[in-house]
Amino acid sequence: MPKKSKIKTEKVKKEKAPTIKLSDKEFDAKVIDLSKTGLTSEKIGEKLRGEGIHPKEHNKKISKILKDSNSYVNPDLKNVEDKMKRIQTHYDKNHQDKRAMREKDRVLSQLRKLKNYYKA
Repeated sequence: MPKKSKIKTEKVKKEKAPTIKLSDKEFDAKVIDLSKTGLTSEKIGEKLRGEGIHPKEHNKKISKILKDSNSYVNPDLKNVEDKMKRIQTHYDKNHQDKRAMREKDRVLSQLRKLKNYYKA
C-alpha cells in the first residue's frame, strides 16, 4: 500500500470588513440608492454585508424599505425575466437552435406561473 502524504493545508481566513454603524435613516437612504442601480433586495443585502453594514441591526427588512419607497421588484420575477431576455436574444440570432427554442418555451411557462403566483 502506498503511503499517504501528510500535507498540511492551512485555512485562509477572509478578512472581514469592519462593521459600520448607520442610523435607520441613513440605512434606508443607502438601500434606496442601491436599488436605483438595479439591484434586487437579495443583492443589496449581499453588498451591504460586504461593506460591513449588517441589515439585521436595523428595524426594517430591505424588501420592506423598498416597498415603502415604491421601488420593490420581486427578485424571482426579475431573475426569470432576465433569463428570458437572454434566451430570446440568443434565439433571435440562432433560429436553428432547437434546444434554445425548447428552453425559451420552458422559461416562458415558468414566468407565466410566477406572474400568476405573485399576481403581477
